[in-house]
Amino acid sequence: MLTIAHPGSFTILTLNQPARRNALSLELMRALTAALRGLPATTRVVILAAEGPVFSSGHDLREMRGRSLEDYREVFAVCTGLMQAIQAIPQPVIAEVQGTATAAGCQLVAACDLAIAADTATFATPGVKIGLFCSTPMVELTRSIGRKRALEMLLTGQPISAALAADWGLINRAVPFKLLRPTTLELGESIAAAARCTVATGKHAYYAQAGLDTAPAYALMQEVMSTNATAVDAQEGIGAFLDKRPPVWQP
Repeated sequence: MLTIAHPGSFTILTLNQPARRNALSLELMRALTAALRGLPATTRVVILAAEGPVFSSGHDLREMRGRSLEDYREVFAVCTGLMQAIQAIPQPVIAEVQGTATAAGCQLVAACDLAIAADTATFATPGVKIGLFCSTPMVELTRSIGRKRALEMLLTGQPISAALAADWGLINRAVPFKLLRPTTLELGESIAAAARCTVATGKHAYYAQAGLDTAPAYALMQEVMSTNATAVDAQEGIGAFLDKRPPVWQP
C-alpha cells in the first residue's frame, strides 16, 4: 500500500498499489498522514512517488457507494487532514508524478509544496462526469492555477498535459520519464543544502502569508524575518558570506 524509504536526508513515500490505480482509500490516506507526521529527525525533504502508470486516481470509489452522510464526511475529513499535513510539516514535500493524477490524486499533487512530472503524465478533475463535483480538489487547484484555469478543469473534467500543467503552475516542470527521479533528487538536494530551521521557517511563513492581504502579510512577514535574523544559522550564514567561507549549519 505504502512503501517508506529513508535514503540519506530524504524520506520517499511511494504509493504501491498500481492494480488499484493507487486510489486514495481511507487506509492509504491515514497511512500517508501518519508517515508525514512521524518523519525521522534526519529527514530534510520528502518525496511522494507512485508505482505503475497512474500516480493516483483519487478516492477509492468502492468507499463512495451506498454509504451514509457521516461516512462521506469521514472520507473527506481524512482527505483534508492529509492535505493539511503536507503543508503543516516543516520539511518540503515534492510530488514525483510518473503518470496520471486525477480527482483527489490531482489534489494531492497540488497540495505538495513542489512537483516534478514525467512529460507523459496527465492531470484531471473529472468528478463532474460522474455526478460528484471535485469540490475538495478545487481548494488546492484554485490556489495553484487560479480561477479560470481551475474552473476549466473542474467544469469540463478534461485532462491537461504535463507541459500545460507546468505552464499553468500546477507542477514545477515536466521532464522525460528517465530523468524524473534524477530531477526530483536534484531539486531535493538543493533544498537540503540550506539550513534546516531556515527552510522550516520559510515554508511555514509562506502558507501563513499566502491568504492575507498585502498589508497584514507584510506586518506578519517583517516579524518573521526579524525573528529569523536572530537565529544561529542566520548569523552563521551572514558571517560566512561576509568572510567568504562555506557556512556550517546547525544539525
